[in-house]
Amino acid sequence: MPNPRPTPPPNHDHGVCIETALRNAASLCATRGLNLTPVRRRVLEIVWRAHDPIGAYQILGELAKERDKAAPPTVYRALEFLVDAGLVHRLDSLNAFIGCDTPLAAHVAQFFVCRECHGATEIDDPAIGRALAAKSHELGFRIEPASLEVKGVCARCNASARDQQQAAEQ
Repeated sequence: MPNPRPTPPPNHDHGVCIETALRNAASLCATRGLNLTPVRRRVLEIVWRAHDPIGAYQILGELAKERDKAAPPTVYRALEFLVDAGLVHRLDSLNAFIGCDTPLAAHVAQFFVCRECHGATEIDDPAIGRALAAKSHELGFRIEPASLEVKGVCARCNASARDQQQAAEQ
């Protein structure tokens, strides 16, 4: 059964999610002998604070408020590390990044991406994961850290479009 990451309610305190993500990152990096530098940690925190896909230049804008020498290569190197470590996912269709809820478990992330609002909902459907693993094994294909993106229109944007259509018909 799919396990979607729900969109947080408006009064959601991101602090708990951010702290959990940072704890998971520290644990994962310590276990794997990876160096979670202050810049990498801060980029991860910025990604998680968004709770939605965020672009590299948005991250750079946040980082530049705190660090005089923040430059695109700094952000891209940090993001590359975080993606390779499984701490964030890259959404190619949005050219953006989103935090991973389950960085300690190897998986191909599965996302529904709204073409209207650019929101993304991660699901963790074991059946999809098993199907991808079986097919890749059959083909001798090694899956690298990746995400599966299904594009469409989310429920909120669908409802908004229906409301607008109904208002126009009245």
